[in-house]
Amino acid sequence: MTIFKKLAAVAALLALTLSLTACGVDAFSSATPAGDKTYKIGIIQLVENGAFEDMKKGFKAEMEKEYGAGNVEFVEKSAQGDASNMNTIAQEMAGGGYDLVATIATPASQAFVNQKSDTPQVFIAVSQPVKAGLLSDMKKPDKNATGTQNPIPVEGIFNLAKELKPDIKTVGILYSANEVNSNATAKDAKAQLEKMGLKAVERTVSNSSEVKQTADSLAAETDAIFVPNDSLIQDAIALVVDAANAHKIPILGSSKVMVDGGALLSVAIDDVDTGAQSARLAIEVLNGKAVADVPAIAINGDMVDVNMAAAEKLGISIPQAIQDKAHSVVK
Repeated sequence: MTIFKKLAAVAALLALTLSLTACGVDAFSSATPAGDKTYKIGIIQLVENGAFEDMKKGFKAEMEKEYGAGNVEFVEKSAQGDASNMNTIAQEMAGGGYDLVATIATPASQAFVNQKSDTPQVFIAVSQPVKAGLLSDMKKPDKNATGTQNPIPVEGIFNLAKELKPDIKTVGILYSANEVNSNATAKDAKAQLEKMGLKAVERTVSNSSEVKQTADSLAAETDAIFVPNDSLIQDAIALVVDAANAHKIPILGSSKVMVDGGALLSVAIDDVDTGAQSARLAIEVLNGKAVADVPAIAINGDMVDVNMAAAEKLGISIPQAIQDKAHSVVK
C-alpha cells in the first residue's frame, strides 16, 4: 500500500469516528448507554413497617445509583397485611410489563414465586429461602428468583439477653403459624435455648386479632419474649410491648424496628444495606445475566440495637461497653 493510500485510509477512519461521535455514539464501545433504557420495577410487601421501608429505601437508592433516577420506574404495592390481597398483587405483577419484581420478606416472596412468572424476581431478607420454596439451592437459583437471606442470629440474641438479665430462665417465643420463616426461626431459637439450659414456651397466632391475648398469656408465664422475623407480629409489636411491660419482662427482637417500637434489644441485619445488596443482584440480572447464574447470598446479622427507655422501665442496666458498640441506642 502506498503512503497516499495509507493516509487516505486513516482519514476515512477519522471521518467515520467523528461522524459517530457527532451522532452520540462511542465508536470504541458496544455498550448501550443507560439513558436509552427505562426499567420498570415492581416492589411487593405484605405490610408497611420501619424495617421493610428501610430495605426498600436501600434497594431503590442502589438502583437509581446504577441507572439514574430518571431511568427507573418503581411500582410499589403493599397488601396491608391481607394474604388474599397479596396474591392478587402478585398475580397482577406476574402478568407482564415489568423488567423485574422485588419482593420484601417471605410472604410476598412466596406469593410471587408461586405465580411461576417469566419476570425475574429478587427477594429481599428471606431467612429461609430454600424452606420457603423460592429456590432449591442458594448457589443455583432454579425458579427465576434470587435474592438475600437474613438468618436470624438467635445465639447472639440470647447471649446478649442473658448478659443484661442473668435471671432469665424461661423464654416465650411468639410467632405466626402461617409464616415459614418465623416457624423455622422459632425452631432454631428453641434449640438454642435448650442448649443454654433455658426453657422455651411457644405460642402462635393466625391473625392480628389474636396477638394481644396471646402475648398477655405468654408474658404471664415467661421471663422474656422472643419475637422472630415475623411480619404479622412485627407489625403488631406495640401490643406485645404493652403485654410485656404489664408483666415487667423484656422483649428480645430480631430487627431494629422492634427496638424502635419498645423491645429491649435486637441483634440483626442492617436493613438499608440489605436492600442495597439485593439491588446489586437485581442489577446483575437487568444487565444481562440469567437469574440462574446469580447466586442468592446470606447476610449475617451482627448489628446490636438497644432501647434505654425499655431498660429503665424494667430496671435493667445496659453497660456502657454495650452502648458503645451498639448500632443504635434508643433513648
